[in-house]
Amino acid sequence: MAKRPLVMRTVSSLRRTLAPWRKRGQSIALVPTMGALHAGHLKLVSDAKRRADRVVVSIFVNPAQFAPHEDFGSYPRTFDADIKALGEAKVDLVWAPTATAMYPGGFATRIAPQGAALAGLEDKFRPHFFGGVATVVAKLFLQVQPDFAMFGQKDYQQFCVVTQMAKDLDLPVKVIGIPTVREKDGLALSSRNAYLSEAERRAAPELARVLKVSASRIKAGEPIEMVLEEGAVEIARAGFSLDYLEARHAVTLAPVASPKDGPIRLLVAARIGKTRLIDNMPV
Repeated sequence: MAKRPLVMRTVSSLRRTLAPWRKRGQSIALVPTMGALHAGHLKLVSDAKRRADRVVVSIFVNPAQFAPHEDFGSYPRTFDADIKALGEAKVDLVWAPTATAMYPGGFATRIAPQGAALAGLEDKFRPHFFGGVATVVAKLFLQVQPDFAMFGQKDYQQFCVVTQMAKDLDLPVKVIGIPTVREKDGLALSSRNAYLSEAERRAAPELARVLKVSASRIKAGEPIEMVLEEGAVEIARAGFSLDYLEARHAVTLAPVASPKDGPIRLLVAARIGKTRLIDNMPV
């Protein structure tokens, strides 16, 4: 039977547990999550174990990154199953603060990221989002003080924002991006995939297919604008309502007009039924 990982609920207990590890010179990797763990999260854990002596996984559904009309209340919460999976993965510690521990009474500070956070992608549709993400991730970095922090690249704009934030604030942590983990049919793993009906789940891989085909066409020299216009039509034909399908610079997320503008990342967000999915691929 897998050993249950330590579960900490307060900053003071977390720091007491981490202190001896640091005293022994052990390196620490942090895997930030909102729970509802899937194979993508566990890939972050396995990569973390290869990089560091100790692995901490945080589980915190962050209210600061949800707007009032979004799914904070219904976001999947599977804590017992998550702890079991993390025990089997031999994680050392789970940092699972309450909302009060993370945002105590009188909390009045919020990070306002710019740069990639204002690229006109997720921020256009969720203007509150990256302020909430940057604030909670900065707190996690300061609470755990990891040597490494592992982030999946499915949330690519978030990865860019967090990487820049750590750099700008001189936080002594190396942010590691891990390629998106996918189902056999190409669908990017996401906790929100649980919201999809059977018919929606059959249609959902179209996002990845369009990204893959579009990337190949752009790499072959076809005009970016034409490729994206045709890709948008295919996504709509599959039953999605498209928020965006964009070609951006892979580091700055600035718009690009041709492959000469630098390394390119294709990013998409679309709704099918009540579920909003995002995905991305390099060109």
